[in-house]
Amino acid sequence: MIETLKVASDQTNSKTFVFDIDGVIRDVSGSYRRALADTVEYFTNSAYRPSPEEIDELKAEGIWNNDWEASEELIKRYFQVQGKVAKIDYDDIVAFFQSRYRGSSPDWSDGYIAKEPLIATSAYFRSLTAAGIGWGFFSGATRASASYVLKRLEIIDPVLVAMEDAAGKPDPTGLLLAVKQIDRKQAKPTELIVYVGDTVADMLTVSKARNYNASYQYVGVGVIPPHVTQNLRDRYAALLKDNGADLVLNSVLELTPHLNLSQSPSC
Repeated sequence: MIETLKVASDQTNSKTFVFDIDGVIRDVSGSYRRALADTVEYFTNSAYRPSPEEIDELKAEGIWNNDWEASEELIKRYFQVQGKVAKIDYDDIVAFFQSRYRGSSPDWSDGYIAKEPLIATSAYFRSLTAAGIGWGFFSGATRASASYVLKRLEIIDPVLVAMEDAAGKPDPTGLLLAVKQIDRKQAKPTELIVYVGDTVADMLTVSKARNYNASYQYVGVGVIPPHVTQNLRDRYAALLKDNGADLVLNSVLELTPHLNLSQSPSC
């Protein structure tokens, strides 16, 4: 198991890595995104099911990080095009979404979440700890959902700022809260925050953090999520860069302790 309480000492290194979870640590194309599409389809009476590209277009607006709210927005937009008003209760949307994502079993074994492929590995996080890099998570997922995947990675007592703990992205409060919690676990304070995410909202979070607390240096690392097809990867990378990414990687595993971040504009 990965022990997060102790971080190796390295006086030359004061970087802290904070990770988004969905699309970065785990592949949610067949879980969260599938549940989102299911929900929109159900509440539009099977008349409309958003494609992955349409979901990306919505999230490119930078304010729909919450998939329950994204579902509601796509439902509303569908009915607006029809000249109608969607009369649907938000709590009903959440309940239906969760019935697909978590399933009906108490252990979630029949939900989409149970089949999520992992992108990151236990060995990856051990390598960060060995290099003296503090790390943790800031995610728009619920604490229960985020904890589910971190347990699969055998991470003990992680720093995790989840949906219930801070305002949604691109508000930077949760990112900075995660860094403060990470600093309590290591001997030296953070100087450089590296935030890793896969959406426009994640990159905007870094941009807003720079204005909110200028005492840190920042690097926004965009990763291209697994659902993006090869022919659209350059376009997706450009979208992340246009919204503040200092560099874009194909996978979180490419962000190694030895990757040179000094060329990033914000350093």
